[in-house]
Amino acid sequence: MAKGNPLQEQLLKAGLVKKSKLAEVAREQNKARHGKGPVAPSESQRDAERARSEKAERDRALDAERKAQARTAELRAQARQIVADRKVPRAGEIEYRFTVDGAIRTVLVNDDLKKKLVAGALVIARVDDRYELLPRVAADKVRERDASMIVLDHGQGTEAAASTSEDDDYYAQFKVPDDLMW
Repeated sequence: MAKGNPLQEQLLKAGLVKKSKLAEVAREQNKARHGKGPVAPSESQRDAERARSEKAERDRALDAERKAQARTAELRAQARQIVADRKVPRAGEIEYRFTVDGAIRTVLVNDDLKKKLVAGALVIARVDDRYELLPRVAADKVRERDASMIVLDHGQGTEAAASTSEDDDYYAQFKVPDDLMW
């Protein structure tokens, strides 16, 4: 071993460091003094690394987009299946009209189905170019998966019902007693 640092020699004599560790430190100091450190990457290597990282980022973004599209398609298929399984058979000759995308559409229903539609117990859903009647529970499941399929829902306006009850309370104070009514 070449002549070392006096501190290193003292630590070696005291048994605080091993001779192999001391030799390793000496080699590293020698390399640092003579500038034989790791070679810096060249410009082309940096460009190649940058291109690899950009490609990996693009691939991750495309993969995330593909997964999102697949998830949307899966949810839409589930919604279609719910509509197919839970649709209410339509029967009747009463025309029930509603608007979709600025156009007036018509479904034929009987009196019972019409009352349920108006009350919000039934909902109209669009599947491709068909319109189907669904019970509220099934419509809520469809809405969770693809809200654009629900085209008519009279029972969804819960805010309007709350304001109506407030209005009813207000007008109740002005109600004319039954004995004064003619």
